[in-house]
Amino acid sequence: MNRSRLALLGLSACLLAPGFSSRVLAADAVFLRALNLNGPALEIDGRKWEGSNAAKLVVSGKVFENQAVALKPTTDPARARMIRSSVWGSKVDVSVGGLPSAECQIVVYVWEDNHTEQFDLLVNDKPVVEKLHSGAGGSWKRLGPWRATPVDGTVKVSARTPSHGAVNLSGIEIWTGEGTIPGVTSAAFVTELTADHAAFFESKVRPVLVEHCYECHSSTAKKLKGGLMLDSRAGIIKGGDNGQVILPGQPESSMLIQSVRHADPDLAMPPKKKIPDLAIADLEAWVRMGAPDPRTENTVAAAASKSAIDWNKGRQWWSFRSLAKPSSPVVKQTRWPVSDLDRFVLARLEKEGLKPAADAEKRVLIRRATFDLTGLPPTPAEIDAFLADKSSKAFTKVVDRLLASPHYGERWGRHWLDVVRYADTAGDNSDFPIPQMRRYRDWVIHAFNRDLPYDQFIREQLAGDLLPSDNADDAKERLVATGYIANARRFGSRVDDYPQHLTIEDTIDNLGRAFLGLTVSCARCHDHKFDPIPTADYYALYGFFQSTRYPWPGIELEQKQRDLVPLVEPARRTEANSAIKAHDTEKRRLEKETQKLKDSLKDKTGDEKKSVEAKIADAEKAVKEFTAKPLPFELAYAVAEAGKAVNAAIQIKGDPAKPGDVVGRRFLTILGGQELAPDDQTSGRLHLANRLSDPANPLTARVMANRIWLHHFGKGLVPTPNDFGKQGKTPTHPELLDWLANRFIESGWSIKDLHRTIMLSRTYQLAGVRSEEATTRDPNNELLSSFPRRRLDAESLRDAMLVLGGNMDTTPAGAHPFPPQSEWKFTQHNPFKAVYDSKRRSVYLMTQRIQRHPYLAIFDGADPSASTPVRTTSTTPLQALFLLNDPFVHGQSREFANRIVASAKDEPGRIQFAYRSALGRAAERTEIEQCRSFLRNARVQLAESRTALDQLEAEAWQSMVRALLRLNEFVYVD
Repeated sequence: MNRSRLALLGLSACLLAPGFSSRVLAADAVFLRALNLNGPALEIDGRKWEGSNAAKLVVSGKVFENQAVALKPTTDPARARMIRSSVWGSKVDVSVGGLPSAECQIVVYVWEDNHTEQFDLLVNDKPVVEKLHSGAGGSWKRLGPWRATPVDGTVKVSARTPSHGAVNLSGIEIWTGEGTIPGVTSAAFVTELTADHAAFFESKVRPVLVEHCYECHSSTAKKLKGGLMLDSRAGIIKGGDNGQVILPGQPESSMLIQSVRHADPDLAMPPKKKIPDLAIADLEAWVRMGAPDPRTENTVAAAASKSAIDWNKGRQWWSFRSLAKPSSPVVKQTRWPVSDLDRFVLARLEKEGLKPAADAEKRVLIRRATFDLTGLPPTPAEIDAFLADKSSKAFTKVVDRLLASPHYGERWGRHWLDVVRYADTAGDNSDFPIPQMRRYRDWVIHAFNRDLPYDQFIREQLAGDLLPSDNADDAKERLVATGYIANARRFGSRVDDYPQHLTIEDTIDNLGRAFLGLTVSCARCHDHKFDPIPTADYYALYGFFQSTRYPWPGIELEQKQRDLVPLVEPARRTEANSAIKAHDTEKRRLEKETQKLKDSLKDKTGDEKKSVEAKIADAEKAVKEFTAKPLPFELAYAVAEAGKAVNAAIQIKGDPAKPGDVVGRRFLTILGGQELAPDDQTSGRLHLANRLSDPANPLTARVMANRIWLHHFGKGLVPTPNDFGKQGKTPTHPELLDWLANRFIESGWSIKDLHRTIMLSRTYQLAGVRSEEATTRDPNNELLSSFPRRRLDAESLRDAMLVLGGNMDTTPAGAHPFPPQSEWKFTQHNPFKAVYDSKRRSVYLMTQRIQRHPYLAIFDGADPSASTPVRTTSTTPLQALFLLNDPFVHGQSREFANRIVASAKDEPGRIQFAYRSALGRAAERTEIEQCRSFLRNARVQLAESRTALDQLEAEAWQSMVRALLRLNEFVYVD
C-alpha cells in the first residue's frame, strides 16, 4: 500500500491532513451527532446515533448490508450492526447539515465486506487520507479525527476509489470543542477471579484450548498462526493479527466463538474438524463470564524475548565488526612479495604448504589487463610497445594508460549496471520503454571515468537532487544520478491503486544488496531469519522512499509518462515545473475537446456527420502536433521530494492492507540506527546516503573493495558479493579484505587507486598455470596460487569482434530509437519488444527488463530484473551455433577478413596479422601451415558449392576467421 500522506493508522487512528488544524487537543471533546448511514437509529458507547432518515443528511451512493460477515476485530453488537450496513461505490458523498458554524471534529467508520480496496477520504473536498487500503473481508476502521469548519452549516465527507473499485462508508461521528475524542469503549476482562471462575476454566476451557488450539496458537507451536497465542491470559487479551478474539461478556461478537462455530469458512478453527458442540457451549459460557483466566505466565512476552534479536551476538558476525587494521604478515619468501597485498596472499599459501606460480608472460599480462580495464583486446601496436619497454615501470604505464581511456568507464560502468539491475524499460506487464533512462547509464560511465570518489558516488545516486552544486552542470548531473532510485521495477497495469509498495521493496532490496551486501528485503514480512535486521528497520528505510516521488514511466492503463524532473538548474525548477503543468493542462484540454467531438458523432448523419468528422481530424491533428512540440528543456527520469515527508507504518506480514506501528526513519540498527533529525522536513534520503557512505560503516568499503577484486580475479574474497550476512560465505582472506577496504577509504574512496593497488601486485601478475599439488589441495584456487583463467563475458566477446571488424562506432551513443510516446499502445498482451542493431559497444545496447536481448541471453548477460553480482558462465550448443551462423558474426568476420587480406600480400603475413589481432601473439610455424591447409580446403569446398569466383577468396578467409573466433584462446582471457 502507498500511504503517501498517512501519519498514523489503526482502529482509532488520528490523521491530521494538510489544510486542517493540528492544534494540541485539550480536554475531552463534546459529542454533537452520530449518523448510521444505512440503518436505523441505535446506541453505541452510550451515545445516541441517528439513522439514515436523519434530518439534514444527504447521502450519494449505493446501499449495502451483510450482517453475516465476521468483523475483524470483533466489536459490540450495536457497532457491528452499524458497520455492516453501509453506503458504497467508487464515489460516495455524505453531507450533514444543521451544524453550528464553529469548527468541529469528524470521525468516519469504513469497512470491507470482500477484498481489499484502495481509497481516498476527503472532508469538505480536501484530502485527509490518500490511498488507504480497506483491508481483508471483515476489516473495519474508525478513522479520524479531522478538523473542519461547516460551510453554511454543512460538512461534507467523500470517498473516492479507482473506477473499478468501491468503498464502504458506515457511519460518521461529529464532535465539537478542541478536546480529545474518546476511543471505542470495550468490555473489560475479569481480573478478580473467584474459585468458581478458576475451576470452570481449568475443567472446561483449558482442556479445549490445549487439545484443539495449542498446536497452532501457542508459544510451543512449530509455526505460530495468525499471531495469536491462546496459552496465556496475556495472549487472549492481546489477540492476533486480526485484532481481539474475545469481547468479554459478548460471545456473539467474539471472533473466537465465531471461529469454533465454523460460521464463516474463512475463519473456521480448527480448520479441518469442528470441535464438539458441548465444548463450544463451554467457551461461550466462559466468554459470557468475562473470560476469567487464572494463568499468570506471559507467553507473549516470553516469545517476544525469545524471538528478539540478540544485538550483541549479531555484532560479532565478521561483516558487522568494525574494520580491522591488520599488520603485514611475516612470510618466509621475503623476496617474492612486492606489496602488503602479496604478503597476505603468500602467508595463506605458506600456511597450506603451497607456492605461487611463475609470473605471467608480458603478452599474457597486457591482454589480461586490457580486457580487465576496458573490456577490449589490446592492439598489436600496444602489445609491441609494452614488449619493447624494458623499464621497471612498464606495466605501471600500461595500467595508467588504460585507466585514462574512456573505454575504462564503459567497462566498469557495466559492472555497476549489473549490480543495480539497469534497464531501459520499466518492467511492468507491458514493459514500457524509458527513453530518458540512458542518461543514468551515461552518468555511471562518466563517474567511473572521472574517478568520482565512491562515497560521493553513493550520495549522488541516493540524494543528488538534495546536494548543493557548484554550477548548473553539476546540479543537472546529480539530478540524473538519482535515476538509480527511479530505475526501480514497476509492476502490473493499474494506475490509481498502483502497488507502490512493490516498487519501494525493489528499491530497498537493491540498496541493501548493492551498497551493504545485505538481503534487507527479507525483513519485509518478518524479522530477518538469519541477520540482525528487524521488520521495523525495513520500514524505517521504507519511509525514506515513501517520502520520495518516483517518475511515472507509463503503464497499460495510463500510457504516458509523468512526474519526470526538468533538467534545469535548481533556481529554475519551480518555473520549469509550472511550464510542465501548463503543458499537461493544455494537452488534456485538447484531448477532452477531441473526445467531445467523437461522442457527438453518433447522433450525426449526412453532411453534419461529415462536418464533425472533419473537425475530429483537425482536433486529432492539433493534439498530435501539440504533443510533438518539445518543452523548452529536457526531462530526467529521476526522483524528487514527495509533497509531504512521512514515516512508514509496518505492514503486517508485508501486507499493505494491514498497517501496524509507525516507525521513524532511521538507518539499520545493527549499523548504528541513526535517526533522522526531528526538524528535518525532507525525505531523509541525504541522511541515508551519509550513513551508507560513512567510513565508520563496516560494510560499505568492504562490499565495494570485494566487487573490485571480483572483477579482477573472477571471484570475490567474499564469494557471495551481495550477501555478507549469515547465508553468504565468509571471506577467504579476511585480513586482506579489511586491508583493501582501509586502503580504499584512505585513498579518498578512489576506485582507480584500488585498481592500481591490485594490478601492480605480484599476485595479479601470476601466470594461469597451476602446479599439480595446488590443483589437488586447492581445486577452486581460493588461495590464489595462480591467476584464475576466465572466459570473456558477453559484452567483451561482442566488442572484441567489433574491434576486429574495424567498425566499432565510438561516437556518443545518444538516445535509443524508441517509438514516439504518441504511438505507445502497449498492453500486457502486446508488450513493448524491440532489438536495436548497433555497432556501438555492448554497454550501449538497449536493455529490456522483461524481454532480454537475444545475444546477451545466449552468452549469460546480466538479468535486468534483479541484481547480478556475478555472471554465470555456461557452455551451450546455442553459443556454438551463434558463433557459426549468426549474421552479426558473419558480418564482423567479413570485415575482419577484408582487413586481413589488405594487411599483407602473402598468406603467412596475413595469417600473422590475424593471430596478432585476435589472439595477441604471433602464429607459430605449425599454426601457419594449419591455416594455409584450412584455406586450401575451404577454397575447394567453396568451389564445389559453386561460390562465385570473385567471392571465393574472401569467403575462404571469412571461414578461417570464424574458426579463430571459436578458439578457446580467443574467448578466454588467459
